[in-house]
Amino acid sequence: MKFTNSEEIRDLVRGCTFMGTGGGGDPKDGIEWLETALKEGYNLEVVPPEEIKDDELTVCPFLMGSIAPQTEEAKRKKERLGLTETKVKSIQARAVEELEKFVGKKTDALIAIELGGSNTAGVIVAGAHLNKKVIDGDYTGRAIPEIPQTTPYLNNCKMLPISTVDLYGNTCIIKETTGYEIAERIGKHIAAASFGLAGEAGFLIPGSKMKEIVIGGSLSSSYELGKGIREAYENGKDPVDWAVQYLNGWRLFDGKVSKKDWEDKEGYYWGEHTIEGEGKFKGNNLKIWFKNENHISWLNGEPYVTSPDMIIVVDKKTGEPKVNSAIFEGDEVSVIGLKAVPQFRSEAGIDILGPRHFDFDLEYVPIEEKVKF
Repeated sequence: MKFTNSEEIRDLVRGCTFMGTGGGGDPKDGIEWLETALKEGYNLEVVPPEEIKDDELTVCPFLMGSIAPQTEEAKRKKERLGLTETKVKSIQARAVEELEKFVGKKTDALIAIELGGSNTAGVIVAGAHLNKKVIDGDYTGRAIPEIPQTTPYLNNCKMLPISTVDLYGNTCIIKETTGYEIAERIGKHIAAASFGLAGEAGFLIPGSKMKEIVIGGSLSSSYELGKGIREAYENGKDPVDWAVQYLNGWRLFDGKVSKKDWEDKEGYYWGEHTIEGEGKFKGNNLKIWFKNENHISWLNGEPYVTSPDMIIVVDKKTGEPKVNSAIFEGDEVSVIGLKAVPQFRSEAGIDILGPRHFDFDLEYVPIEEKVKF
């Protein structure tokens, strides 16, 4: 699949943002990166996992950091630290190059760690800059806040070493750690040091193993989703209903955002949105807790849909998916629920992405057993 014009790019980013469940990076960045690469003559293409040879080496470049809005205090600190001039065009591409230098090996293909408005787009741009194949697939089937919440972790694949590069050229190698979760913590603190995102690269996995653990076709299916939402709205249909039917999901809620609380903590964007019901949901309220992405919800104060199943907030009228940093009080939204991919409904998947992992004293209950409307 090739992306040859702005409309195709925007359809792809829309679909990836939708599957990002409120995280996965800012779609405005993803669109800008892809459109700039296209104007500069780069080939934007993804290939099926099956096209990768068993002995080819795959690498996973990803973005790490908080998507929280930057405060004026943070902007002043950046100036004092000399973090003013962007020096790296593609931090994900540079991270791959730094990792290759460190291990003394060349990689053959790139794969996304997750689906998201900028994280996935950044992988395609990195592949274009490096003239490497980009795989039509990812390791999560949604967006996630922590790198253990991936199929390589579920399959005991090696993650390290990890390279990390920020926009200003600061470069590090995470060589050894005591486990996945401390590697995540170290990487987040490195990203937090430059008050934003870092490009990182890890998961050097041969093609044979990648094909066993990849969630294949997720980029092309995200493109079809984004295209379908746009066309439904353009043709006067309800894009929310269209998406629900297309994905075999649930329309969990319609309403207006009445309250938003958030903080930038430990390199993550944490918070809650409260939505007051409208239409058939009038008289009810839904609260959603997010750590970068949406993970826990309560309907009228009672636990409702949770990760690993997906909670997706979209514009009620247009169906455009909303990242959590772009949701504000007064917004009229719809909330869509989807089943998690099967890999994350396993015992290990629920353990790493379910409510208890986020320190909530709640049992995971599949979405199909919880939906009340």
